Amino acid sequence: MSTLTPWHRLDLFLARLRPHREPLSLVADALVVAACWNITYLFRLGFERWLSARPAYDGWVLLGVVAAYLAAFALFRVPQSMWRFAGFGEVKRLTLACALAGGVSAAVVMGLGLSKVPRAVLALHPVVTLMGVCVLRIAYRMLYEHARSRITGGSAEIRRALVLGAGDAARWLLAGIHQQGWTVLGLLDDDPAKLHSRIAGVPVLGPLQAVQDAQVRGAATHVVIAMPSASAAQRRRALDLAAATGLPVLTVPSAVELADPRARHPRVRDIEPEDLLGREPVRLDESGVGATLRGRTVLITGAGGSIGAELCRQVARFEPARLVLYELSEFNLYSIEQELGAQFPRLPLVRLIGDVKDLTHLRETFARWRPQVVFHAAAFKHVPLMEEDNAWAALRNNTLGTYHAARAAAEHGAERFVLISTDKAVNPTNVMGATKRAAEMVVSQMAAEHRATRFIAVRFGNVLGSSGSVIPKFKEQIERGGPVTVTHPDVIRYFMTIPEAARLVLQAAAIGDSGQVLVLDMGEPVKIVDLARDLIRLAGHAPEDIAIAFTGLRPGEKLYEELLADEDATLPTAVPRLRIARLSTEPARLEELLALAAGGGATPQDAEVRRALWHAVPGYRQPAQAS
Repeated sequence: MSTLTPWHRLDLFLARLRPHREPLSLVADALVVAACWNITYLFRLGFERWLSARPAYDGWVLLGVVAAYLAAFALFRVPQSMWRFAGFGEVKRLTLACALAGGVSAAVVMGLGLSKVPRAVLALHPVVTLMGVCVLRIAYRMLYEHARSRITGGSAEIRRALVLGAGDAARWLLAGIHQQGWTVLGLLDDDPAKLHSRIAGVPVLGPLQAVQDAQVRGAATHVVIAMPSASAAQRRRALDLAAATGLPVLTVPSAVELADPRARHPRVRDIEPEDLLGREPVRLDESGVGATLRGRTVLITGAGGSIGAELCRQVARFEPARLVLYELSEFNLYSIEQELGAQFPRLPLVRLIGDVKDLTHLRETFARWRPQVVFHAAAFKHVPLMEEDNAWAALRNNTLGTYHAARAAAEHGAERFVLISTDKAVNPTNVMGATKRAAEMVVSQMAAEHRATRFIAVRFGNVLGSSGSVIPKFKEQIERGGPVTVTHPDVIRYFMTIPEAARLVLQAAAIGDSGQVLVLDMGEPVKIVDLARDLIRLAGHAPEDIAIAFTGLRPGEKLYEELLADEDATLPTAVPRLRIARLSTEPARLEELLALAAGGGATPQDAEVRRALWHAVPGYRQPAQAS
């Protein structure tokens, strides 16, 4: 059933005419000039004589007058103007054009001795014509403004979408999008059976490739991709086709969200990080996750961070007996607590402001709440920030904090302890990566010393959309008009989405054995500069509109990241694309590193911390060695 109102239909009609605006403008103006010629005769001669008193050659004179006016309009670029924006500038051009055309017409008529054309007609016609063309534009603008207010509910511009996809998602979209100030010009789909059909009154105009045809796009202001169930390759192709149009690109929620009966008015949204992943998101087997979490007390450190907060959301779905939120940032703790309270009102929450470097507070927390499953997400993760003047802070938070949390978990009978690690821990060239590798070594050592608790580490690559990641940074730079800064044209990274990362952590908790580091096969790496170009195009900008500036590799940064160290032996698991890396331990060296992190004396300098990491962490290359 069509949801189009008469005002939507009017806007659709005008939108289809808009690609032919210039010739149609000339035709409309020619009709106005001719009508005003007759109106002037009527004013001069009256009803009784306005036809009979004309000379026989008046028709030819009229053709010449119309030609003169159209030539003047073309000279002053009148057809290029958009009537819905007509204002004083347009009236000024029309006045000059009418004055010129009227003067030339009168001079030619008088010069040819066509004396039977009344002089009053020649004098008044330019004035009447100016009034006619101005009234035509004012009437169009009034009609457009009224239609816009009825469609958008205000003064916002009407948004016209060309939708890629004509399946169930498009049907759901069309059911509510017109009520949100949108007009859908047409649908595109590669299914030949859908060509020239209509969905909710909207025609299927052609295949996806047709979006590159300016005649098909017409007056579209946006391209909407409604293909949530398509494969990654199909979505990537649709994104590329849409981005090449130079129009802003939006997409629809997932098919699951669209099928939700509560989603009565599905809304389009901006392109999210997962839409740019370029591969199928990893969907891990969650069997056993429910048995691991349901009815248990779960504690999450760093609960307000990007990964920690997503862990909270996903853990809450499995109905734990209690969720303990352990977070140093007051604002982050408040934000995730408010969100969970709204979405899971029956879930008991314990909200604790705490620092993983504070072993006493951790012991008190574990003693009181007795968590059975611990997810350790608290960490400093920004590579350049940790590389200069903050090495000791990174060592204390990432390595010592992991030791404290793991020790408190072991002392108070936790069943599972899961560390969130990073691909930067493999052959690290920076302090952050080295401290996370040391944290993995802590987990391995604790697994050997405390058999009652499973100690597991999970390692994954860059998380799209997390705080400090490239996507929010690039979007902000694009909104400012650029430039978009990329460190190096050849830098590549493995990427995953925040939900993927959280699912991996939950899966690791369910299937991991003590002492294991689980690694996700993340597919092909992504070139950062290509990611930047995609975001520029999808924002509706041409590549030359937003510059990309290469700033050079930052301290400790590598051109590429690795997920497995060369010396690591990997084993498959029951979950596809999830593998196990067993790490060697260096207990004596690790103890020296932890002693330095615990401090007690003067704060060590960065160089001293790097030397200690170099002695303790196999594969760590200090900046001078890495270069």
